[in-house]
Amino acid sequence: MIDVTRLNGKEVTLNADLIELVEETPDTVITLTTGKKIIVKESRQMIKNLVKSYKRECNSASFAE
Repeated sequence: MIDVTRLNGKEVTLNADLIELVEETPDTVITLTTGKKIIVKESRQMIKNLVKSYKRECNSASFAE
């Protein structure tokens, strides 16, 4: 799960595994595998970094068990 900020300033937690596409148009639009679109304040690169960090955290947790 990653935390992102909607354009209205409200923070939401998003399931990173459902992200299909991230594009800047110039706002950052996240398209989920469900077809839902979310517009956020974070840049495309920031979303990419958040997802990579989340995946790393998940992988290291599975090795710790």
